[in-house]
Amino acid sequence: MVWAIEFLPEAAKELRKLDRTAAARIVKTLEDRIASQEDPRAIGSALVGDHAGLWRWRIGDYRVVARIEDERITVLVVRVAHRREVYR
Repeated sequence: MVWAIEFLPEAAKELRKLDRTAAARIVKTLEDRIASQEDPRAIGSALVGDHAGLWRWRIGDYRVVARIEDERITVLVVRVAHRREVYR
């Protein structure tokens, strides 16, 4: 099963602000490792507290926070940021 990767406008803007190599690495990881999984939860971590219901993936020094929508088979990226800023 191949999952579709979609970005919220805010997440797409954050991705565009990153340097090209970091942005390319994040997109490649999302496409190759996460979208191709039978269940993207297998390699992600669930968030708790204020961010309950969201999942995160670590890609180098950056974190991708997303909502997994099973009914649409979509990973909706909510946030892409450096690890020290992503949960603020």
